[in-house]
Amino acid sequence: MEERKINPMLKTGLELGPILAFFAAYLILKDRVFTIGGTEYDGFIVVTAGFIPVFLLAMGVLWRLTGHLSKMQVVTAVLIVVFGGLSVWFNDPRFFKMKPTIIYLLFAGVLGAGLLRGRSWLQYVMEGVMPLSHEGWMILTRRLALFFFGLAILNELIWRTMSEETWVYFKTFGLTAAIFVFFMAQGRLFRDYGQEDKES
Repeated sequence: MEERKINPMLKTGLELGPILAFFAAYLILKDRVFTIGGTEYDGFIVVTAGFIPVFLLAMGVLWRLTGHLSKMQVVTAVLIVVFGGLSVWFNDPRFFKMKPTIIYLLFAGVLGAGLLRGRSWLQYVMEGVMPLSHEGWMILTRRLALFFFGLAILNELIWRTMSEETWVYFKTFGLTAAIFVFFMAQGRLFRDYGQEDKES
């Protein structure tokens, strides 16, 4: 199915809305305990259970409007269902907190495997967004693989050594900001290896 363009604000809202809704719901319910079917669930587990269908609904609407979901979005959705579901099923928040670690290790591993074969699989996913030379893509891919590996380690350190609320703030704002800052910091690479002038 051919990808269709939609309003960028709507696209951003569908991508970030579920995360912000998770954050808001957590702040409201974090200190409450719910008894469901004779089992007590704290607010984090209840919010996680609600986040899964909200995220899938948002991705479904995005797919319906654009006719396309990126491989990253599909993998993220699968891991949210698996690890979020495990957290709810076993009433254990650790599974959901490990999800970013698994996602970033997976992305780092995939990019690293491509690099070992002399390829940039990042180019395959994002070539239409950022026209770079082959050398530029290889440099960016190496940097991003290392960056994802670093985020995986950071997530493990934070959820294992800090409070649950600190992790929620980190997950909601810290990871998003880190990715934004990473790409902003690649400005020189985009200038040195960009091919827009060559293509025009």
